[in-house]
Amino acid sequence: MAFGRRYLPGSTVPVRINKEGIPSPCINVCRMEPDSGLCAGCLRTLDEIARWGAADDAERRRILAAVAGRRAARGLDGLENVE
Repeated sequence: MAFGRRYLPGSTVPVRINKEGIPSPCINVCRMEPDSGLCAGCLRTLDEIARWGAADDAERRRILAAVAGRRAARGLDGLENVE
């Protein structure tokens, strides 16, 4: 898979772009938060992480929209959630 360095709109978090052009929110900080059940780095659930590889573009967009909502709810716009 070919990757390039890009950023989600309105964010300073770098994301990987797959060959189809859909960005992965993974930032290689893979640690699940026990209280929320979300990855501390990308704010995806385990189910979303597991589905990503086989997901079509529409499903990836739904996951990214959920991540964007979680980031907004936490008031995040960068690497603030990464310790």
